[in-house]
Amino acid sequence: MSIGQSLHKIDAPGKVTGATLYPGDIHSEEMLAAKLLFTGQPHARLTKLDLSQAEKVPGVICILTAADVPVNEHGLVIKDQPVFVGLGSAKANSDVSLWEGDRVALIVAETAKAAEKARDLIQMTWEPLPVLTDPRQAMRDETVLHPEHGSNILRHYKVRKGEMAQGWAEADVIIESTYRVPMQEHAYLQPEAGVAYIDDEGRVTVEVAGQWVHEDQGLIAHALNLPLDKVRVIYPAIGGAFGGREDMSVQIVMALAAVRLHEMGIKRPVKIVWSREESIIGHHKRHGGEIRTRWGAKKTGELTAVETELILDAGAYNCTTNKVLGNAHVTVTGPYKIPHVQTDSYGVYTSNCPGGAFRGFGAPQGAFVAESQMNKLAAKLGIDPLELRRRNILHEGDHSVLQTPLPKGVSLDKVLTACAEAAGWGTTPPAEAHYTPFHTLPSQAGAVKHGRGFACGFKNIGYSFGFPERCEATIELHGRREIERVVLRHAGADVGQGAHTAFKQMTAEAVGVAFDLVETIYSDTAVTGDSGSASASRLTWMAGNAIRGAAEKALANWHNEERPALGHDRYTPPATEILDEETGKGQPNFTYGYVAEAVDVAIDTETGHIQVTRVVCATDVGRAVNPNLIEGQVEGCVVQAHGYTLTENLQLQNGHIQNPRLSTYLMPGIQDVPLRVETVIVEEPDPLGPWGIRGMAEMPYIPFAPAVTAALYQATGVWFDDLPLMPDKVVSGLSKALGQTN
Repeated sequence: MSIGQSLHKIDAPGKVTGATLYPGDIHSEEMLAAKLLFTGQPHARLTKLDLSQAEKVPGVICILTAADVPVNEHGLVIKDQPVFVGLGSAKANSDVSLWEGDRVALIVAETAKAAEKARDLIQMTWEPLPVLTDPRQAMRDETVLHPEHGSNILRHYKVRKGEMAQGWAEADVIIESTYRVPMQEHAYLQPEAGVAYIDDEGRVTVEVAGQWVHEDQGLIAHALNLPLDKVRVIYPAIGGAFGGREDMSVQIVMALAAVRLHEMGIKRPVKIVWSREESIIGHHKRHGGEIRTRWGAKKTGELTAVETELILDAGAYNCTTNKVLGNAHVTVTGPYKIPHVQTDSYGVYTSNCPGGAFRGFGAPQGAFVAESQMNKLAAKLGIDPLELRRRNILHEGDHSVLQTPLPKGVSLDKVLTACAEAAGWGTTPPAEAHYTPFHTLPSQAGAVKHGRGFACGFKNIGYSFGFPERCEATIELHGRREIERVVLRHAGADVGQGAHTAFKQMTAEAVGVAFDLVETIYSDTAVTGDSGSASASRLTWMAGNAIRGAAEKALANWHNEERPALGHDRYTPPATEILDEETGKGQPNFTYGYVAEAVDVAIDTETGHIQVTRVVCATDVGRAVNPNLIEGQVEGCVVQAHGYTLTENLQLQNGHIQNPRLSTYLMPGIQDVPLRVETVIVEEPDPLGPWGIRGMAEMPYIPFAPAVTAALYQATGVWFDDLPLMPDKVVSGLSKALGQTN
């Protein structure tokens, strides 16, 4: 039937021809323009706000500030962020800017040029407050950024398992390291944009790019103190997300503008489009952090003890820090059997840009530590890195460091084998003799070294730590004697990954009709049920279960002669647990994904430039809905991890981003990406997945960085524990190591 076929994306023709409209493309002659004013202050109190000159600008309709917001707060998990920093708000401490990307005002005008001019004329007076950029310093609580919380330590997770003294006594080898992981910018192609208006039913309506229409709807309704059914959110085409669109950008302020304009008797839509600089400054990043750890193992390779302190920089607001931290906490010890464990993981408020959701959701940070430590142990023990993993990985029924068994369907052993066989593990990597980082300046003879590295990883699929997961789908069957038309209603966001195509394939499969008979209505809170977010590798897994349930109900009604036959299902997976605060014991996830990668690199040791020549990625997808889309996800994920590992170097100074443009924030270009990415699709059915499906969109990201650093070690004999691997950092590391050996 439809599942297993590499069908083209249903949105491809519109995107190729330019017919598809993204939020920034929506336009009408009567449309007003809006611009946001950021505070530009990492930590300061607003004492005066003067709008008088801005209000005189010809074409200005209104300027909205904190005093205009009924409930001046928002946040995905903790409502710790004001909609506007300003005066006249009932929210305590909302006159304090905690981040340079905090908002002060929204200007609505006849034209974008008039709104920009007015924005630049707003005068703000600030009382400077201490700027905390170092999480370790912030942990001392000498200045508390969120008085209502009482500490800059936002969240602290623990694991206490076994007896550490015994674990260290049993260890023949101990590896101690400190790792530093950077922030990363999402850099999606379409910057933030949105259109707002009051629809024909009297609902404030926002057309915007996001990842969860119902979450956006709820946060808008809360801030504007409106009934939920008076708020409508619609997603047009979405130009990338990667977790960066989970938090609020323009949703609330644009809804506020539409409401205020309507109250003024102005029935015109209003539109906002951010510049790239506004986008980089104005939304959260992947969490940066520092991790100190020591691992012990016996001569035979069995792990004995792990002790870790993990600190992630939460930045100014929680966003999803408590959830990302939890995932890093789970993955920082890897998918291994370890009898004695002590882990302390901290999320810490600072004056930096907030940390939030980003592809991998804490697992890339955790895996960089765990897999690097495993590779270092392998080198120290003289055991092949693949073999060392085989001696320690978790299998079906094994208890993790959380002292509970992983959910059924553990397939890491099969993933390791598939990756190793495809990569030719154990053979010598081919030397790319002609590699040179500069076409006009060939590398010196003997300067280019080659290496191969290996790493694996795991990550939750679906929301965790007690979150009430759910996903809804509605299916209509139309026809007389035969089913002639099927309509799927689903709110799940397609952020470029091809979700809407996969949903259509699963619907055709569940109903038993041809793919072309299925029509779809997506991502509109007025007509689609709550799907949850396009994140946590959950959407295909959750949507498939809901679609299958809705199809069963619709088919039952069809056989009972109902025309049209309707079926609605709200799927809820097994419950998850909050970890015990003292021991860390618990079952935080209902299923996992598994991945392994082998990476070949060439490095010019004189310049520090690195070329990734080959990546073999084996990921367990359970069952491939659309193999071509899976290959696209693997390749895109690897390239994004490549940027994180090698080129993307977000610079902050005193809480200010120093390189908020793509000319200075260096995403890998077409000549920078790995020369070859080979996708190995492993299909070991997930017992809970629809048709055995597993989520996989984040998995290829997770092991990339430690596989690269392992390959560099094989090439140079030097370990690198500080990302990204910019050429100057690599040369410095090589020089330091050479000096130590001399």
